[in-house]
Amino acid sequence: MAEQTKSNKKKKRRKGMNDVQWFALQVLIFVIILYVLFAQIIGVTTMPSADMYPRIDSGDLLVYYRLDRDPKSQDIVVYEKNDTKYVGRVIAVQGDTVEITKDNTVIVNGYNMIESNIFYETYPLEGFTKYPVTLGAGQCFILADQRQGSEDSRYFGPVSYSELDGTVITVMRRSNL
Repeated sequence: MAEQTKSNKKKKRRKGMNDVQWFALQVLIFVIILYVLFAQIIGVTTMPSADMYPRIDSGDLLVYYRLDRDPKSQDIVVYEKNDTKYVGRVIAVQGDTVEITKDNTVIVNGYNMIESNIFYETYPLEGFTKYPVTLGAGQCFILADQRQGSEDSRYFGPVSYSELDGTVITVMRRSNL
C-alpha cells in the first residue's frame, strides 16, 4: 500500500510538468553529469609538442584521468610547470635516486635503465639539474620520449605530485579524427 502511494506521488509530480519541462530537466541533469565528469574526473587536451614522438605526436588528442595523483614508473602524465602544459614519461618516483651520466646513460637507484621504447640518447643538460637527484616525498622525475630539445626534469628538476594534471589513459591520433 505504501509503495502505491509513493508511485502515485511520483506520477503526480511528473504530471505537474509538461513534456518540455521534463525534457529540459533531463537535459540539465545530463549537462551537470558531463560537467562533473570532464571538469573533475576526466581531462582532455591536445599534445602540445612533439616531445613524446613517435608514441604520441604533436596535435594528438589525449584523454587523462585527473584523480590519479600517485604516478608509477613508465606512466605517461600531463603536468604543468611554469604555467606551461607538458606531457612526459615518469622514470622515477618518490624515494628514487636518478642520475644521467655524461655517456648518456639513465641510472635509477644504481641500475642502468633499459628503455626499449626510447629511440634517442638522453643527454644531461649542463647548468640545470645537478646529479644524482634523490626525489623527496611527493616528487617524480619525468623525461620526454624525444630526448633532444625537450623540456623535462633535466631542465627544471623534479616535478611535484601537486603539479600533475593526471595520467594519460588513451591517445586519439589526429589523423583518425
